[in-house]
Amino acid sequence: MELANPKRLLRLGRPDSFSGLMNLVDENYNRFQRLVPDHPLPYETAVSRSTSDYDLHLTVLERCRYTTTVHLTYWFETQPGERRADPDVRLRLYHDAGVAEVVDSCRSRCDFLRDIDPEVGGWLQRQHARNLMVYKWLGYLLDQGHGFAMAARPRQAAEHR
Repeated sequence: MELANPKRLLRLGRPDSFSGLMNLVDENYNRFQRLVPDHPLPYETAVSRSTSDYDLHLTVLERCRYTTTVHLTYWFETQPGERRADPDVRLRLYHDAGVAEVVDSCRSRCDFLRDIDPEVGGWLQRQHARNLMVYKWLGYLLDQGHGFAMAARPRQAAEHR
């Protein structure tokens, strides 16, 4: 796996630098493009199935002129009729800048993601931690064979909550 390469992680930048965060969100956009190559996204919701992983769910939450916000998660049944999203990640794709930033991951069961509060000091380090987790997860998803290309994507009706 490419994460084991220390030079690759070093290229992503230091967690205490804005340029490091920008490198990371740039890499997240590149990985998201590989996972979801069809732009603009021609659907509202889709499922990627892999023989070696859980079903991956993608939902388009918002479309604007220069951005798209998506929800990416696995859904787990916790009790009959109840589901939990984990990781529970919302990404905002900035198409003009070519970056993908984590805008929400607070409903995750991962303690270090749940406790991130962007209103408190240390925002840069916390944003770096969030985006680094998504960088690693996107790499994992690609390694597991996930993808939302038009030919391989099972369609699914949008759920109303």
